Amino acid sequence: MRFRAHAQASLKTADEIEQMRLSNRFARQVLITLGQQIVPGATTGELNELARELTLAGGAKAAFYRYRVGHKVYEHHICASVNDCVVHGIPNDRPFEPGDLVSIDYGCLLNGWIGDTAYTWCVGGQPSPAAAHLMAVTKQALVIGIATAQAGRRVFDIARAVQNYCESQGCGVVRTMVGHGVGRRLHEPPQVPNYATNESRRDRLRPGMTICIEPMITSGGHETLEMPDGWQVVTSDGSLAAHYEHCIAITENGPDVLSLPDDLDALTTGIAKAAA
Repeated sequence: MRFRAHAQASLKTADEIEQMRLSNRFARQVLITLGQQIVPGATTGELNELARELTLAGGAKAAFYRYRVGHKVYEHHICASVNDCVVHGIPNDRPFEPGDLVSIDYGCLLNGWIGDTAYTWCVGGQPSPAAAHLMAVTKQALVIGIATAQAGRRVFDIARAVQNYCESQGCGVVRTMVGHGVGRRLHEPPQVPNYATNESRRDRLRPGMTICIEPMITSGGHETLEMPDGWQVVTSDGSLAAHYEHCIAITENGPDVLSLPDDLDALTTGIAKAAA
C-alpha cells in the first residue's frame, strides 16, 4: 500500500494497543488454522471459505473483503499467493502440489481495530533447497526488522536492516509493495518499506505507533509484474516469493509484537539477538 502524500502516523493509547492485541491475536489464530489445511490437494479457494467461516464465528469482519483501491474491489477474505506470486493472490480451485510455496495474508476488524498478519508454508513440508533458503531468510528478515523497530529510530532503519540482510543472502527485496501503519484502518501512515529510501527517513518511530512489518522477498530479482486482474503481483523472472508479517507496537521498552507469534520464546530470543 502506498500513500500519495506524507501523513502523520496516529499514536495509540495503552488501552487501544491492548484492543489491537486482541484483534491481531485473533487474526494470527485464524492464520494458524488455515495453515493446518495447507496439504496436497487442498485449494486456496477452500482456505478462503474457511477464513470466511472463522471470521464470522469469531464475531469479526474480514478486512480484505471488498477492500477498494480506486475502481478495484477485492472480493475475497484472504490473499493467497502461490510460488511466484508475491502478494494479493486471488483464491482459486487449483489443487496444491507437494513443494508449492503458499503465502497467506489475513486481516480482520474486531471491536473496531484491525489485525493483520501473514505466513508462508511449503506444501508437504519438504521445500526444495532454494525454497527452504528463501523461507528462512524472509522469516529472519522479519525478526531483524522487528528488532530494529526501537523508539527514536526511523522507518529507514527498519528498511535498511531488512534490505541489507536479504541481499547479503542472495535474495531479492520487492520494491513495489511495502508494509504500513495500522489501527482502526487497514492501511495508515507511515509506509514501512523493506528497502532503504530517502522518504523513509522522515518517519521517526514514536511510542504509540502501530505498524505492520512484512518482508516480501524473492529467490531471484526484485522486479515484479502486476497481472491483468489488477491485484496479483508476481515476480518478473518467475522466481519464488515468500511473505511473513507481524503487527507491532512501538514502546519505550522496545517493539511489542501484537500478532500472536509462532513461538513466543523463540521469537523474543531472536529479536533480542538481532537487536544486540
